[in-house]
Amino acid sequence: MAAGRPTSYRQEFAGQAEKLAALGATDIEVADFFEVDVRTVYRWKHDHEEFCQALNVGKTKADERVVNSLYQKAIGYEQEAVKIFMPGGATEPVYAPYREKIAPDTTAAIFWLKNRQPEQWRDKQEVNHSGSVEVTTKEQRDAAVAAATRADR
Repeated sequence: MAAGRPTSYRQEFAGQAEKLAALGATDIEVADFFEVDVRTVYRWKHDHEEFCQALNVGKTKADERVVNSLYQKAIGYEQEAVKIFMPGGATEPVYAPYREKIAPDTTAAIFWLKNRQPEQWRDKQEVNHSGSVEVTTKEQRDAAVAAATRADR
């Protein structure tokens, strides 16, 4: 076995990589964090199972948050909000907390349905053609046009 350059990988990188991936970091951003080339991250994923699994777990967590956000956007939701007023003559602003209703988003709902129920919501439609197509020559078309013209007179 040829001796190569010692790896800069350390066991604690797996936990750090999982946290980064859970925050949405890409492999390139993980490489930037560890101050290595992205090819080194690919090598670590290949050579260190715990590192590969940690990245996968983190990316799954981030994906789950996006799925939940898309779902909430598709069906609408409520959130806490605050209106800030400065009444005339007041020395301090007035904070009025309230519950804001966010309407469902049509685009998010369509995207969700197209991906969850593609057989019912896809844009592509199947069309079956039947019958035969006759190929005509220019002379045959000209004769047909002439016959139709004579019939119209």
